[in-house]
Order: sequence, then C-alpha cells, then structure tokens
Amino acid sequence: MSDEAVVTCSSLKKTYRDDGVPVHALKGVDLELRRGDFACIAGPSGSGKTTLLNLLGGLDLPTEGRVFVEGTEVSSMSKTDRADLRLRRIGFVFQAFNLLPVLTSAENVEYVLLLQETPKQERRRRVREILEALDMGEYLDRMPGELSGGQQQRVAVARALAARPAIVLLDEPTASLDSETGSRLMDYLERMNSEEEHTFLFCSHDPMVIERAHRLIRLKDGRVESDEEQHG
Repeated sequence: MSDEAVVTCSSLKKTYRDDGVPVHALKGVDLELRRGDFACIAGPSGSGKTTLLNLLGGLDLPTEGRVFVEGTEVSSMSKTDRADLRLRRIGFVFQAFNLLPVLTSAENVEYVLLLQETPKQERRRRVREILEALDMGEYLDRMPGELSGGQQQRVAVARALAARPAIVLLDEPTASLDSETGSRLMDYLERMNSEEEHTFLFCSHDPMVIERAHRLIRLKDGRVESDEEQHG
C-alpha cells in the first residue's frame, strides 16, 4: 500500500435541520485514506457513516471543515465541478443501486465510460471483462427490472470499477446479497485491491465486510471512535 493520500478530510462537521431542530451528524472528523486502502466505516445507526461517505464523495457539502481528493479541495468546488470529479475520480456504489432502468446491464456499465469519452473498442472490452469477473457475463443484455437485487448490486459495482476511479465508495455493498454471493463479491474487490491497488471505502453493518476490511474505522455519535489496521 502506498503512503499517498487519496482522500483527506479535516475538522469535518455536518449539521442538518429536522423540523427546525439542528441535528449534528458529524462533530469534527479527521481522516486520511491512502492509495490501496481497503477500509470499512462501521458504527451504529445514526453514527454518521452515510453522511461521511456522502461528504467524501462530494455528494454533499460540510457545514464546517474541508475534504480533499488527490489534493483537490472538493468542499469549495461548484456543483458542476464536483460532478465532473465524481465522473473521473470517484466511484460510488449506492445502497439503492441507481441503475438506469432503460439501459441493459452492459449499457449501464458503459454509460460512465461514454461520458469519459473512452474509445468504443476499449469500452466494450472493459465492460465485458468486468461483468464476467462478477459472474454477470450471461446477463449483459438484461434490463435492471429483469435482475435480482443481488445482480443489480453487481452491475452497480461493475459500473463504479469500470471508470477506474481513484477511490470507490460503497454504501452497504452486501445488503442485497446472500452470504455466498456477498463473500464472492468481497473476494473480487479484495483481488482488485491487491492486483490493481484500487482504493475502497465501505460503509457497512455486515460483520463479514467488517471482518474482511484491512482497516476498520469506527464512528460513534458523529466522531471517529477508533481507526485500526486489521490482518497485519
């Protein structure tokens, strides 16, 4: 693993308003993710996990504090610039998948590469390769509505990885998978982490994901409670 920082945040705070009442989701988080990290954010519901993931991915802006992706400050960018950064440098796998219902599995994965202006031959090769690696080779032409929740999840993962981002953020990646499929997905992601040095940050309640992460960041009440390397 490299010592190069991919994502850094400092003094990160986020306050929402619920019926006019302030809710302090994050209360001053400092965190650095290095290239090649295979990390998981864990913690009870309401601890700020998804809020932190959304801030690191530029989907939301902090109330206070700063977020940097590869040295570029995301928290001061315009909405358009943040969208472009996500397109090119941040892969996001949402709990709700967010697949385009009118596109096939292959087209959903290819869509990001089209936006990146990747040449057609390279797009097609990369899409097929990554979907086959995720045991989705026979579902290339299926629409999302024809797939199970677990299959849709794997298409969403393929879409995030195909773009070759600096970091992939995954919100509850195994939530729609049975234990065997979830374990196979983690096998694949771990292999991509080891062979390609892809950087992964999971947000998960799943004990299997927590156990297999190489680094475990525990949140409690909007603060980092612990941050430890696992498995040597």
